[in-house]
This record gives sequence, C-alpha cells and structure tokens, in this order.
Amino acid sequence: MDVFSESYAEARARFRARAGALGGVLTAHENTAVRGPGGERLTTDVARFGPPGAPRLLLAIAGTHGIEGFCGSAALLAWLESGAPALPAGSAVVMVHAINPWGFAHRSRTTENNVDLNRNFVDHTGDAPANPVYAELHAALCPDTWDAAAVAAAKDAVAAFVARNGAAMLSDYLRRGQYTHPSGLNYGGRAREWSNRIMEMIVATEAAGAERVAFIDWHTGLGQRGEDFFICFNDKGTPEFAQCVRWWGAAKVDREKAFEGEDRPRYTGLVFHGTAQFLGGRPMAGAVIEFGTRTGVEMREAVRGDRWLKFACPDRTAPAARALEADIFEAFCPHDDAWRRTVVAASRRIHAEALAGLGGWG
Repeated sequence: MDVFSESYAEARARFRARAGALGGVLTAHENTAVRGPGGERLTTDVARFGPPGAPRLLLAIAGTHGIEGFCGSAALLAWLESGAPALPAGSAVVMVHAINPWGFAHRSRTTENNVDLNRNFVDHTGDAPANPVYAELHAALCPDTWDAAAVAAAKDAVAAFVARNGAAMLSDYLRRGQYTHPSGLNYGGRAREWSNRIMEMIVATEAAGAERVAFIDWHTGLGQRGEDFFICFNDKGTPEFAQCVRWWGAAKVDREKAFEGEDRPRYTGLVFHGTAQFLGGRPMAGAVIEFGTRTGVEMREAVRGDRWLKFACPDRTAPAARALEADIFEAFCPHDDAWRRTVVAASRRIHAEALAGLGGWG
C-alpha cells in the first residue's frame, strides 16, 4: 500500500483511521489561530499504543519542518500498516503526527510565523543566541525577486564569504539558527511557537510515567539520496549515546561530521533538546533521522524558494510560482518510487530497532 499522501488533510485522515483501527488512543490538539489552504482545521494528532504510565516510551515525531511531514507521516503510517506494534513489557509508543500542522498543510518548512520550529526551543526570556554572520548574508539570500540575476547574486555573495572565511563557517552560521530577521532563513523566533507549547503538553501527558524515552524525529533533505542519515544529539560518551549505538549501530550513530563532510553546525533550539528539557532530566536517547534527497546546496535553494514564495512572490497562481512550489515539494518529498520504497523499508526497520532496544534498556 502506498503510504505517501498528497495533502495534509489526506495524511491526517489516513493516520487517524489506521491508528484507531489498531487500537491506538487518539488525541487532537487544534491550532485555532490558523487554517489550512482550503480552510480546514489544523491539528497535531497523537496516537498512543500501550498502557498509560509505561516506564519505557518510544516517542516518534513527524512534521517538525512542515513539508517534511509528508515523509514523516509516511514513516509512521508504514509502521502502522505492518500491524499494531508488538510492545515489549512495560513499554508504550506515542506517535506525534504533524507537530507543525500549518507548515505541513501549506507545504512550507516553517510555522505560520516563518519560524523554524527546530530552532525555537531556546530560552526566550533572555538574550537570543547571536548569529552575526547571517545578517551579512541575509539580503543576498532573501531577495525580493526570484530570477537568474538574483540567484547569481546569492551565489556570488556565498562564494565571496567562503573565500574569506571557509565553507565550514558558512555551513555553521546558515544552519545553526538566527533570531534577528523574522522574514529570513532558519529564523528561531522571539517567543515560543504554538507547536513548542503543544510539544510540552504532549510530553507532560503522554510521558508522565516514563522513566526512559527513545526519541525519533523524522526529517528529509540531508544525506545521500534515498538513504537514512542519523544525527544523534546525545553527547558522546553518555549512556544515552551508547543506547543509540546499540539500537542502530555505530556506523549510523557515531558520526563526528555532518553530511558532505563539514563539521556539524552548532544548532540552537532543537526539538530534541526541548523535549529532553520537558522530561526534566529523565533519560532520553534518540536522533533526528533524515532521508537524503538532494545536495546541500540544492536544499538551501529549496529553503530559499520556500521563503520567497511566502514573502516576495507577487502571484502564487502564476505558472512560474506553481513550478517552484512543485520543485520544492520534490526536494523534500520526491515522487520517485524507488526513493519512497527505501523510506518505507528503512523507517519500519528503524522504528522496530528502537522499540526492541527500548525493551532491553535497563
């Protein structure tokens, strides 16, 4: 069965129907401040399998970066389509579908406020994390026009920066998050997003009795095309990092470098760290898991295109805008059958490995 959907509404309906049919306990959290492109209600849906208060919990999330939820939803549904998860004693599974429902529904990477949810989990009561380099590049990366001249200008600005400072600094500062340009790239926001607050509520409710938590946050874009790429944010040398290695293997987890060989960016405000904080110190082991689609440079262009459509496109119905929308979707969720088959097989395996490992986490 094809587990990929073409709209948020379709994905939501399929997830709720299958999870309910398998006995999952369903909860919906509606973002009442926004609507979908067709005026539909937007919700984050949660399905729980296993007893309340289970001491071991597998928490799997789809849609942190909204448009990437098409793949994340498919990963969750692929596991459900293979039957109700066989739970080890004392374990439960919680699936969070569309934690960023606005981005999912509108096929955008960000929330309704142009916030990168995976940069929003910082302390907003103090000074925001500094990112002086982003300000230098913002104008070139976020032009008012989307044409050959603007694309060339951005490439020239990036090339000049790399010539002065190196590619590692570029990768770090463009990806880590910025908190000064609300219409810019990887904007972390100046307050907690609705999705941030809902994630805290979900953890408080669904992980109330959990003593150990396995965590998976499904994404797309990084890695070799069609291959799973793990980014484990547990500190190396900790028991939690060792658990991830035991579940998924050192070759997957123990990576000192990011994709394409550069140093890993110093990310700020990750959902991973926010969830760990919500757990109040209880052990959490897991990873962001990406499925590769295009090169890093090509993915940056897709993110820039997404931003331009929101802030500068004069006519979203124009053929060129429609073509750009379609290309951005392909960048984050290719229609290629081989790619999709790989995602289905890998996500089922990764979920199963985490659940089996959780059962033996003493």
